[in-house]
Amino acid sequence: MAGGEFDPDLDADHGARPDSPEALRESIPACDRVAYFNTGATGPSPGRVLDAAAAWERYHKVDVLADADPYEVAFDEYERLRERLAAFLGAPSEAVGLTESTADGVSAVAAALDWEPGDVVVRTDLEHPAGTLPFDRLERRRGVEVRVVDTEDDRIDTDAFADAVADADLACFSSLSWNYGTRLPVRELCEIAADAGAFSLVDAVQSPGQRPLSVPEWGADAVACSGHKWCLGPWGAGLLYVDPAVEDDLHPAQVSYRSVDDAGDGEYDLNPGGARFERGTASLAPHVGLREAVGTLESVGLDAVGDRVSELASRLTDRVDDDRLLSPDDPESGLVTVDVADPEATVERLHGEGIVIRDLPDPVAVRASVHAFNTEAEVDRLAEALNAEP
Repeated sequence: MAGGEFDPDLDADHGARPDSPEALRESIPACDRVAYFNTGATGPSPGRVLDAAAAWERYHKVDVLADADPYEVAFDEYERLRERLAAFLGAPSEAVGLTESTADGVSAVAAALDWEPGDVVVRTDLEHPAGTLPFDRLERRRGVEVRVVDTEDDRIDTDAFADAVADADLACFSSLSWNYGTRLPVRELCEIAADAGAFSLVDAVQSPGQRPLSVPEWGADAVACSGHKWCLGPWGAGLLYVDPAVEDDLHPAQVSYRSVDDAGDGEYDLNPGGARFERGTASLAPHVGLREAVGTLESVGLDAVGDRVSELASRLTDRVDDDRLLSPDDPESGLVTVDVADPEATVERLHGEGIVIRDLPDPVAVRASVHAFNTEAEVDRLAEALNAEP
């Protein structure tokens, strides 16, 4: 196998990939220990995902060292990973780069544009720190103006967005709000930004793995995401899509031999798309694990995953007291946010009861993430525990 295409050969140990939400649950070791409702922070990986990542490390650091050139093997694997994971996003492989995380992708794009004092960035008030900190830094160090479009009832007013972005240079917004689970009108926002001549950058971290996805259909200039949440992959596997039409406008702050076509003679061109942001000898294990996670979800069926997420999230919102529910009554994702008196204490108490959720800083509340591997009984336990809060 060394020197050829890597094959983790998991079937011998784990059998076929799961073909239903129930089988997916059986493949996830953490589900044997807790009722897990924190996938919006980090998802629990199936055993075969963890084994695929570990198998790559042993293959590359043992078998390949004995029989082949480890760099040549690794570079071939980078290309196979890029092609496979780009297909999962519905994107051409030449548009996608392998990064460490969503924050890595957002920061890389923010640093790759030419900024001058007085340039304008527009974002919403729903953004995660991954989508705010890079621009806050530009504001402090480069004199860039950051405009925040306020939302109401977790919704963005597209007219207000259009006004804010009319003379802007970049607009950054999420595809799904991390604090309420609401869907933003991504395609419409990208069109508004394009009409204004602004670069559009989408934080899509909460989208992949919940339902089928075609990133190019959004019309964004760049999209950053990662696979450790709803895709159930390892930490350290991010993806960055860059529309080929804008790639020449992006000049990475960091360049290495994986960022260019050929660094050997000192003359080089940056790689196309998101690959121009790839750096050095990054570990392949997280992306190998993500490839297996993607294959696992596709074996279940992303439509089936999406239907199950919607069914269970609706079951939760139907059972939580109306005056506590901060997310939509009709869930738009697996994220459900609930008002409680003391979020940190609630998280700690529920953890003691074998239920894992998280607290949020804004709004000050708790958030449950409902995935296809959860069960009706777990959802009912969670609703009962939340309703029992003072």
